[in-house]
Amino acid sequence: MLALNCNNETSRLKVVVLGSAFSNGPTPTIEEAYDPKSLEHILAGTYPKESDMVAEMEAFHQVLKKYGVTVFRPKEIENYNQIFTRDIGFVIGDVFIKSNILPDRERELDAIQYIIDQIDPKKVVRPPEEVHIEGGDVMLWKNYVFIGTYKGSDYADYITARTNKEGVQYIKELFPDKIIKEFDLVKSKIEARDNALHLDCCFQPVGQNKGIIYKRGFREEADYVFLVNLFGEENLFHITRKEMYHMNSNVFSIDSNVVVSEKKFIRLNNWLRSNGFIVEEVPYAQIAKQEGLLRCSTLPLIRD
Repeated sequence: MLALNCNNETSRLKVVVLGSAFSNGPTPTIEEAYDPKSLEHILAGTYPKESDMVAEMEAFHQVLKKYGVTVFRPKEIENYNQIFTRDIGFVIGDVFIKSNILPDRERELDAIQYIIDQIDPKKVVRPPEEVHIEGGDVMLWKNYVFIGTYKGSDYADYITARTNKEGVQYIKELFPDKIIKEFDLVKSKIEARDNALHLDCCFQPVGQNKGIIYKRGFREEADYVFLVNLFGEENLFHITRKEMYHMNSNVFSIDSNVVVSEKKFIRLNNWLRSNGFIVEEVPYAQIAKQEGLLRCSTLPLIRD
C-alpha cells in the first residue's frame, strides 16, 4: 500500500506520478484547444511534436531517478494527451482527491487507476459533480492550503476557469484543521499572456521561505499583498508578463534545496542559485506551448 504524505510543495520527494507524452495524438483542432496558448500554437503551426515532448519528459524522468524518486507513469491511452497529471488529482496530507476535470479528460484518471488501487480506499475521495477543482490550483504551505479560483460571474463561459467556489468550500470542509486561502485569478480565453490557468501559473513556493510570483496574475491586489506579507518582499522572485507566459513559476521542487527548472529560465535560475538552490535544468519549452510545465506534469504522492 502507498501511505500518502504531502503537506508542502518542497520537502524531499519520495513518490510521484509523472505524465506521459507517448501516443499524444494529432495536433488538436481549433475547437479542441483547452487554453489560449495551445490555440496560439495550433494557429501558428508551431504546436509541439510528440517526439520532442517525449524527449523533454524523459529528461525530467532522469532527474527524478537521479534523486532516487519512485516514479509511476499513466497507462498509455492511444492518441490521447496524458502529460498533465497535476490536473487529474492531488494529495493533501494522506488523502487523494480525484479532480472533477473537463469531462472529455476523464480517461486520464482511468489511466492512473492502477496507482490509486494501491492507496487505502478510505483515503481516496471524489468530490460531488458541482465541485470543480484541479491540482494546479491547490498548493500546500505549512498549515495553509492555497487555492486558485475564479469568482467572475461568467465562470461557466471560461474553459480556463478550472476551480470554482464550491471547490474551495469542499476543501474547507474536508480539511477543517487547515487554513484555506483562496486567490481570485486573472483569466483570458484569447490572450495567454493574461491567463493564469491555475495558481501555479502565477505563484509557487520554493525552499523553506521563498517563492516565485507574478503580480498581475491576481484579480485582487489584496491577494498578492497577502503573499508578499506572508513570505516577505525580499524572499519573492517577481516574474514579468513574458516570463509568466513562458511558465517561469511552474518549476518543480524535488527537495527544499533542489529545483527542476527549464534551462531557458536564465534570470530565475540565476536567482535560485544565488539563494543556495541546486537547479536541475531540463528542456521543457515544447511542453510549455500547452500552457503547462514541470509542476503541471507531476502528481506527488509522498514527500518526507
